[in-house]
Amino acid sequence: MTPPTPFTWAALGLLGLAGVFFSWSYRRYRPYGRVGVLTWLQSLILMSPWFISLTVFALGLRLNLAVILALSVGSFGGYIYLGKLIRREEASALPLAKAQPLPTAPVQEPEEPDLLPIPEEDLQKIRGIFGIDSFFATETIPYQEGAIFRGNLRADAEQAFAQLSQKLTAACGDNYRLFLVEGAEDRPVVVILPSRNDPQPMTWPQKNLALVLLVATIATTLEASAALLGFDFFGQWRRFPEVLPWALAVAAILAAHEVGHRLLAQKYQIRLSWPFFLPTWQIGSFGAITRFESLLPHRAALFDIALAGPALGGLVSLLFLTIGLVLSHPGAGLQLPGQYFQASILVGLLAKSILGAELEQSVVAIHPLVILGWLGLVINALNLLPAGQLDGGRIVQAIYGRKIARRATVGTLIILGIVALVNTVNSLPLYWAVVILFLQRELERPSLNELTEPDDARAGWGLFALFLMLMTLIPLSPGLALRLGVGG
Repeated sequence: MTPPTPFTWAALGLLGLAGVFFSWSYRRYRPYGRVGVLTWLQSLILMSPWFISLTVFALGLRLNLAVILALSVGSFGGYIYLGKLIRREEASALPLAKAQPLPTAPVQEPEEPDLLPIPEEDLQKIRGIFGIDSFFATETIPYQEGAIFRGNLRADAEQAFAQLSQKLTAACGDNYRLFLVEGAEDRPVVVILPSRNDPQPMTWPQKNLALVLLVATIATTLEASAALLGFDFFGQWRRFPEVLPWALAVAAILAAHEVGHRLLAQKYQIRLSWPFFLPTWQIGSFGAITRFESLLPHRAALFDIALAGPALGGLVSLLFLTIGLVLSHPGAGLQLPGQYFQASILVGLLAKSILGAELEQSVVAIHPLVILGWLGLVINALNLLPAGQLDGGRIVQAIYGRKIARRATVGTLIILGIVALVNTVNSLPLYWAVVILFLQRELERPSLNELTEPDDARAGWGLFALFLMLMTLIPLSPGLALRLGVGG
């Protein structure tokens, strides 16, 4: 019988810790009833592909790509299904919760089915904020727990929004939020909603899930860093000191991305959720999903926060790549085929400008920082894809509005699907299409002032960021690579 390897013990140890964690979390959420158990199952099913993979690896086996994708799709599908069950349970429990303060009062159906949910006293105050110098309201329509006011915009959108918001606060305090958006008929409308509908902070189950994903990302980052040095980390874990500098470099790229978001969010006094990292055995992590926990004041704030993450993360990655290319020499640690640099227009051109004729060789010696910087550029470029709540989707929504952003999301998914079918060797397009489809396809909620567009400078920077994303992800054609002398 083959004795257990260090990797086997490490995998079994991680599985044991996961079992203890989920047992503890189950006991913690069980008192919340069915909703608590469903929430616990959500975190369990989302992590199930990683547990299954670790178990299989501990047994000395490996899963092929089709099985891994099937597990991931099933896991995401189960997560979404459980989320619908949770919302259904909460919705069914809401009327009971509202009836509990008055248990002896008879329950009566409202006589007027079209009665506005806003109290009449507040509704009269809200109607008083409109005027011919800002927004002249002509029709009131019930909407969710608030109301939509149709009419005519009589001033600049930014000026009208500021004036209406100030009057609403003076009349009703902090009880309501005013949204100035584009209606179904492409005409400006005002939407008033109770402030209790504002985005809520993360719950403890969500925080626990974020911590679990962080631990998984640390494990995959260590393994990916060891792969750069040519060995399996879990099989040779005693070489941890060799892996640590490269793992810290990957962590620096991911951290720079998150710091960029949070610096701009702090500027606009916007709360962000904890990052939900996306671990992967290929490159350590695909970045993180971050949610807004505050209402955005305008589209310019959405643009600035969305762009700041990939901008700072991309600069750090580009710095690593440039330093790595400068340090590359014939005796450098990694030997790569010259054609490897044809996989990215941006990286290929930069490598050609620094390495010169060396890039025409069949094998090129490079410093490991080149790979780390390249991976960082890919991570930030993937987050710039113009889809849903990815940074790129938020940028498109901020510049061009929700209709164009919705079309861009559909187009991005179609292109990723076509690329995945054509290029069956690289699983990255298919994996990212699954992530977008199940987790990030929805657009960001409207800003308070949705009508005022970002200025031309922001639009220019947004287009430049999308251009760099394409330059990073699109490979050089063989003919162009031959003329440039990239990859022999």
